[in-house]
Amino acid sequence: MSVRRRTLLKVIVLGDSGVGKTSLMNQYVHKKFSQQYKATIGADFVTKELQIDDRLVTLQIWDTAGQERFQSLGVAFYRGADCCILVYDVNVLKSFDALDNWHEEFLKQANPPDPKKFPFMLVGNKVDVDGGNSRVVSEKKAKEWCASKGDIPYFETSAKEDYNVDPAFLCIAKAALANEHDQDIYFQAIPETVSGTEQQGGCAC
Repeated sequence: MSVRRRTLLKVIVLGDSGVGKTSLMNQYVHKKFSQQYKATIGADFVTKELQIDDRLVTLQIWDTAGQERFQSLGVAFYRGADCCILVYDVNVLKSFDALDNWHEEFLKQANPPDPKKFPFMLVGNKVDVDGGNSRVVSEKKAKEWCASKGDIPYFETSAKEDYNVDPAFLCIAKAALANEHDQDIYFQAIPETVSGTEQQGGCAC
């Protein structure tokens, strides 16, 4: 019987206040959605276990406050992160425009060893609102932003309708595992020949 390895991945969810970070996490972990909006104070985290290939993976998903005044807490929360999900509301241009700041702030605070390879993902939430009629950020515009950041994966979601939530989290978990795998190879003292297939990071979503 093969031994299943257990991996803990720290996932940071960032974005402006009110874009639906907490709702996405609650939908993913508890399969619940609440209309009551309560701003996150500081940070909060939930865990979810899933199996990816031969690994048992525990996602520790950190929900950080979107308000500027809590950003000074960032360093402690970002440190040791394995991946980062950036969230905006497709109906609020300001939340999309703020993505550059969140992306930059994360890299500054988390200080990953290889910023270019660090697994990010962009999520455009609330696609269900008004049947999509009040949308102001197009999918094309979002994908162009992703391309400018090194082709990071992009998902459009609705926490309320539970649309695309599971695939998005699975994708970032796989990307984090692939990155961790690359780093294991990088830090090995004994050089090993690695087959081409093994080295591919990326996410087959």
